[in-house]
Amino acid sequence: MGFNDLTMETLRDRAATMKDCLARSQIITDSMTSILGSFDLRLSALETAMRPTQIKTHSMRQAHENIDKTLKFADAVLVQFDLVKQAEAEILRGPHEDLESYLEAVNQLKNIVRFFSTNKNLKSSIGVITHSTTLLQKASLMLEEEFRQLLTSCSKPVETDRLLDCLPASLRPSTAHGEGGKKNPADHNKSAENVVYKPPTLVSSKIIPLLHDLAQQMLQTGQQQQVFIIYREARASCMENSLKKLGVEKLGKEDVQKMQWEVLEAKIGNWIHFVRIAVKLLFAAERKVSDLIFEGMESFMDQCFAEATASSVSLLLSFGEAIAKSKRSPEKLFVLLDMYEIMKEVQPEFNTLYASISAAELRESVAALTKRLAETAQETFVDFEEAVDKDATKTAVLDGTVHPLTSYVINYVKFLFDYQSTLKQLFLEFQAADPDTQLAKITTRILQALQNNLDGKSKHYKDQALTQIFMMNNIHYVVRSVRRSEAKDMLGDDWVQIHRRVVQQHANQYKRISWSKILQCLTVPVAGGENSNAGVSRATVKEKFKTFNTQFEELHQKQSQWSVPDSELRESLRLAVAEVLLPAYRSFRKRFGPSIEGGKNPTKYIRFQPEDLERMLAEFFEGKTLHEKRLI
Repeated sequence: MGFNDLTMETLRDRAATMKDCLARSQIITDSMTSILGSFDLRLSALETAMRPTQIKTHSMRQAHENIDKTLKFADAVLVQFDLVKQAEAEILRGPHEDLESYLEAVNQLKNIVRFFSTNKNLKSSIGVITHSTTLLQKASLMLEEEFRQLLTSCSKPVETDRLLDCLPASLRPSTAHGEGGKKNPADHNKSAENVVYKPPTLVSSKIIPLLHDLAQQMLQTGQQQQVFIIYREARASCMENSLKKLGVEKLGKEDVQKMQWEVLEAKIGNWIHFVRIAVKLLFAAERKVSDLIFEGMESFMDQCFAEATASSVSLLLSFGEAIAKSKRSPEKLFVLLDMYEIMKEVQPEFNTLYASISAAELRESVAALTKRLAETAQETFVDFEEAVDKDATKTAVLDGTVHPLTSYVINYVKFLFDYQSTLKQLFLEFQAADPDTQLAKITTRILQALQNNLDGKSKHYKDQALTQIFMMNNIHYVVRSVRRSEAKDMLGDDWVQIHRRVVQQHANQYKRISWSKILQCLTVPVAGGENSNAGVSRATVKEKFKTFNTQFEELHQKQSQWSVPDSELRESLRLAVAEVLLPAYRSFRKRFGPSIEGGKNPTKYIRFQPEDLERMLAEFFEGKTLHEKRLI
């Protein structure tokens, strides 16, 4: 038997063995299937037998769970009772010592009420709810009282020195209560500087959080009205009394009209100072207080601030309103402009502080006063122009010098130009197209009214020469003042040149009226020509000299009492006279003097040397009195 045959035989044996094994395996599988089927039937029977036990076990487990829940709920209820007792003890102790714990107790009571309100089936629910609610009501009253006491304690009037110390150094008054706060028109723009204001701290940073928590708690419990009333009363009193300490008074139109001008002017200066302090320091500081206390309660915050300061704003504005409504007078113009200026200065900041709808009335009151001051100032312009034109003062200017009205009007015009920026702003209030042109028109009208009035006053002089001196002096004063002020740029060179010619015309008229007659004494018609003395009698020459002497002495006596206050104008007028008089006198004396000097008593007729005349002309227009002349 070969190798291959042996192999095949071995494979056959193994295949037979495997087949036998598979047959036995199938038998075992069938047996296991049968056993498992039987086991399943047994399990089903066992489960059926165990079901009553399972149901009983589940019921017992459920009962245990319910018992646990009940015990836990009972524990929770007992805890609530304990919490009620703890909260009650805290509430009865009051909020003053420990506000934070007190507020926690209030919140705890609110949670207790909520707990029992959702479990009303408990026998004790109604009682606990009633008791807790009573405690909450008591707590609300105690919180209200704590809020009132705490706020009142920190609402004392602000001392004046504290407010003044917060002002920029350049704006602090020299004395207390605002004295020295009155502005000079020359430096009225001082307030427009970019200065920094540092409002004072009105309520301590330690108290602010307490007030905030109290207010928040009260608002949550529906006590908005109480918070509002308490805040308004405490802070309104603080604001108003702070202003009164500063010196702010509530004055009406009648009070203002009874005051002497000096007193009223000082009060207006102080009021301007007070407005700046009130808006930029006091109200700004109060705005910060309300913002911090009512943080997170914005709508309520704005209303409280507006109401807390409303009476102070009214007190502050009352004086300005009284001035605006009082009888107008020219001297009030510049203080009106000062008042208008400060209102325009603070109005943007005021509108920012009072930007809410609840403060609309306060914003309108500030805008209304600003507008009223502008209108009164504009009306005062018209009044002043009419007053200048119709001025009928009997002030006598015997020496022909500058009239008080002229200097008053010129000073007035100078002040107007110190207020240029304010006036232009005022004109824009009334939609003036060109404020510069408007100011030039007003100035021109005022100066023309002055010239008309001066012309009327000049007619009261009996001496026509003095009339011309008076007009020359006054118009010259106006022209010189305009040339040295900002008014020159506004009125223009043409205006200046025209009025300089007017001055010269009056000077020429003076020379003609005063000196034409005396110059006739130095002219003698002769038949033989200019250098011939033929046909001129000695008696005629004597009479000429005698008349000249008399007239010159009269002119000297009279016109040395007249006044030309401007030294340049005075010298030019004397020179103009001398340039005509002295050559004529020298020529006449040279031609006819010898015929007199050779006769009897020549000094009786030839009393003056040319040098004497020149010296005496230098005494003209000095405004000397007769007494002074005798001393000389």
